[in-house]
Amino acid sequence: MARRLPPLSSLPVFEAAARRMSFLQAADELGVTPGAVSRQIQNLETHLGTPLFRRTNRMVELTDAGRAYMQDIQNALETIATATERARTPERRRPLAICAYPSFAIRWLLPRWRSFHDRHPEIDIQLTTSLDSVDFSRDPFDAAVMVGNGRWPGLASVKLCPITVFPICSPARLKSRMPLKHPRDLAHHQLIHATSRPEDWPRWLEEAGAKSVDSTRGITFENQTIALQAALDDIGVAMGIEALVADELAQGRLVQPFKHVRQTRNSFYLVYPKAKAGNPQLAAFLDWLAQNN
Repeated sequence: MARRLPPLSSLPVFEAAARRMSFLQAADELGVTPGAVSRQIQNLETHLGTPLFRRTNRMVELTDAGRAYMQDIQNALETIATATERARTPERRRPLAICAYPSFAIRWLLPRWRSFHDRHPEIDIQLTTSLDSVDFSRDPFDAAVMVGNGRWPGLASVKLCPITVFPICSPARLKSRMPLKHPRDLAHHQLIHATSRPEDWPRWLEEAGAKSVDSTRGITFENQTIALQAALDDIGVAMGIEALVADELAQGRLVQPFKHVRQTRNSFYLVYPKAKAGNPQLAAFLDWLAQNN
């Protein structure tokens, strides 16, 4: 005998709306519009032949039927999620797909990678590097490293590190004929730029009281990884992000010639759709970040 099942796609939507008592918050969690949530709920109510919510101008509340249905399907959805995860063999399990900026991947993520692999050898990770913005509705990523203030509609975020910038150079440059005692001395040195962060030099120079230095002169590279390598090779003076050059500074391979640092308003975040929070691989990665950040 065929089972009389409701529209299955509507069940997670109803569960989120009932748990949060808000269509708007459910839409935010699921990464869809409030209208889409409302339509799914209406389809489910039509199928059941009974209202599940009482709607007012400012809020919704469960009916008695909705409250009973919520209790039953919560357990059912949890059972389905558990059964699905058990059915996935290691060979079929999709890698955790993460997108990150090239410089951040090389200088922040990769040095920490061994720690995560040692803790979770069963989790495969597919890392893609790109300077382009990630659109989770289009791009096949579970999470991405983004720069911002931590607030993205429909997305959750975990702060990885602040963005503090300052000039860096090879220690050999401090011994050159042209001293670097004051930021104005940069006028006698080649500035190294990264097209991914065009405002770092002009903003730092203004804050450091060296507006007379032409912030546009020098050599430009497409990303910070190449720019930092140029600084290591004593081609000129680059702008470094503290979290990405900490190792070279500690090793003495790079030096910070001036005390002034610029704390930007933004930080690096790991960002992911709220609907993916139940992904066990992503959950393990987030837990590892919380303990190692």
